[in-house]
Amino acid sequence: MKKRPIVFSLVHDQSVFMTAIMSLLTFLAVVAFGICLAIGTGVTRWNAQWDLFATVQIMDSDNNDRVKKILDENADKIAKTTEISAEEMRDLLGPWMSGGGNALERYLPKMYELQFNTTADLEHVGEQISPHARFLTHAQALKTSTSAGWKMIAIASFILVLALGTIGICISYIARNTAMLHKRELEILNQIGATDGYITNQMQIIIAKICTVAGGAGFIVATPVLLMILWAAHSARVGLMAMLDISGGGWIALILLPVAIVVFAIWITRRTTLDILKNSQI
Repeated sequence: MKKRPIVFSLVHDQSVFMTAIMSLLTFLAVVAFGICLAIGTGVTRWNAQWDLFATVQIMDSDNNDRVKKILDENADKIAKTTEISAEEMRDLLGPWMSGGGNALERYLPKMYELQFNTTADLEHVGEQISPHARFLTHAQALKTSTSAGWKMIAIASFILVLALGTIGICISYIARNTAMLHKRELEILNQIGATDGYITNQMQIIIAKICTVAGGAGFIVATPVLLMILWAAHSARVGLMAMLDISGGGWIALILLPVAIVVFAIWITRRTTLDILKNSQI
């Protein structure tokens, strides 16, 4: 059996290494961007579904008639009115009322859940009811969940920025190392009269090939990961997580991200190569 020589190609091995690194960074960038889009869609849907809902809590029984009159006068502005019965209040607060018995029931507020036709109707009726009862929109009550969503978007955006910044550094490193590995070829090109523009174009082709392969691989791996994240979120069935999704336009933006990285790589390569040619004697 013939033994293979213990040698390796520095150009080939470094090309594989660079492709792997760029694939990983592209994967992280696509996943981070996808999470931003998914959570952004979820927060938007979460807010939209509660924008027209509000709860009225009448703490003073003397204001019952006033609030009821306001609701009747604005019936054309209210799509649906649901009065929370005493039995429903007892079921809702049962765990906290077990020790107080009937005494606590006398302090339970009278409550209505309202769904309005428009945001303007909600604001108009809210201004009339507020002096007599507590008027709380569902959007205000769920502000904590919305705030958590925006924080997650900020974290994912930070990871995306870090990934893109690292990609820029890696592309510059790849361009410099490729130029050093092909130094002899570049010297020959320079001696036979090749212009800086021609040499730069050759470098851009090399880097574009690496980044195109890496971008495709990173996106292909990131896609099922994003789909798994969405599936896990939808399995919650309720709450903000169940609202997460990526629209058709979002998927197009995700596809364009690796393309943008390749274009960015070509631009960085041009600047780096021209800088190398300017500051060295190749």
